[in-house]
Amino acid sequence: MDAVRIAKLISPKVNVYLIAKANSPISNNYANELAENNVELKAIKFKSKYSLSISYKTRKIIKEHNIKNVIYLGASELHALSLAFSGLNINLIVRHGTTKTRPKKDFLHRLIYRNVNYHIAICQHLAKNIQYIFPFGKNTQLKTIYSSLRHLPDIQVKPSRSVNQTIKLIHVGRIIDVKGQKDAVDACQILFEKNIPFELNLLGDFEPGCEADFMRHVSSKPYNQNIHIKGFQTNLSEYYSQSDILLFPSHGEGLSNTFIEALSYGLICVSYENTSFPELRDLGFEFYIAKNKDITSLKKNLMEAVEFLNSNKSPISNNIKIAQSLFTPQRELTEYINLLK
Repeated sequence: MDAVRIAKLISPKVNVYLIAKANSPISNNYANELAENNVELKAIKFKSKYSLSISYKTRKIIKEHNIKNVIYLGASELHALSLAFSGLNINLIVRHGTTKTRPKKDFLHRLIYRNVNYHIAICQHLAKNIQYIFPFGKNTQLKTIYSSLRHLPDIQVKPSRSVNQTIKLIHVGRIIDVKGQKDAVDACQILFEKNIPFELNLLGDFEPGCEADFMRHVSSKPYNQNIHIKGFQTNLSEYYSQSDILLFPSHGEGLSNTFIEALSYGLICVSYENTSFPELRDLGFEFYIAKNKDITSLKKNLMEAVEFLNSNKSPISNNIKIAQSLFTPQRELTEYINLLK
């Protein structure tokens, strides 16, 4: 989704070709949307991420269209494309969206990353992580570019709600353990025990191999009828507008678009204390932070969020103002265009 968003973002200023795997979520779900935004989708077939055909087909596209700037999203599999860029005068920009754990500074990785012109972090937490994990060539620069919002709402204050209404919680992201959907389901136990009416909507496709285990986890809960698995959705703005709380106990994020979008819609948000979430607090956002991977703490913070929601106190409108000033598409567009040659 970040690849699609960035391609659409910069397409008014430059010709954009988005290279993606054939029969992937990008090629299957976004072809029409990309075409409407003058982005040419290049779907290539390959059997494995280590296949030489990736480099061959990518190199062919680069040479056919005289491409000079490459923004690569992923970083972990850059070795699969190193041959595609070899000997070409490419301005190579590697954009990082997730935290890595193991350093890649051995001889082979120094060869692969020596021609990277820019490492782009989407938050200060990731900038520090990049310096720790990746080797830098003599001309490599590190920059931080905050992502802009996909759905920037034109609101100043979230509309008020009735205290007796069902609490509507939301989580957005592919369903996999590290995204915290199981933790979110577990945290809802406190609402069930206190007879607080609620529903939790989970938006996102299952990561391959995760569906059966997750469904068993949900089915084991006495409140499983309150958990709604919605799958991949394109109308996120509708869900944000109709929800009260973003329950997002991710185990590790770069800078979550979901989280800042929810803040911009005036949702009360709950996260773990890890990665970039404390950084968002430093930027002035107000939300609830539970101890990292601590379900007891998560339940406590969720309960505090519900009590705040039902207290008729002033809404957290400052979050909306900060998001609208900091995460504007024009700011991000300018910062990316300034990197291109």
